[in-house]
Amino acid sequence: MDPVSRSRAQPLDPGTPVAVYNPSLSSWTSGFEVATRNESRYCLRRLSDRVVLPGEFTQEDLRRERHTDVAAEGGR
Repeated sequence: MDPVSRSRAQPLDPGTPVAVYNPSLSSWTSGFEVATRNESRYCLRRLSDRVVLPGEFTQEDLRRERHTDVAAEGGR
C-alpha cells in the first residue's frame, strides 16, 4: 500500500497487531500492537515482552499485521 492509501486508512485501535516500517532496512518488522492512539500519532507495545516503546509513530509508519490462521489451513 502506498503512503497516500495508508494515510486514508481507518485509524488503528489499541490492541491492533501492527508491523512497523524500518526505512534503514526498507522492510517491515512485525511483533507490535497499538498501545494508545492520540489523534494521528501512535504508541506501540512490543508483543514479546509487553513493553511500550518510547516515541510515537504515524499511521504511515504502520500497517495492520497479516495473520495466517494455521488451523484454517489444515495445520500447515
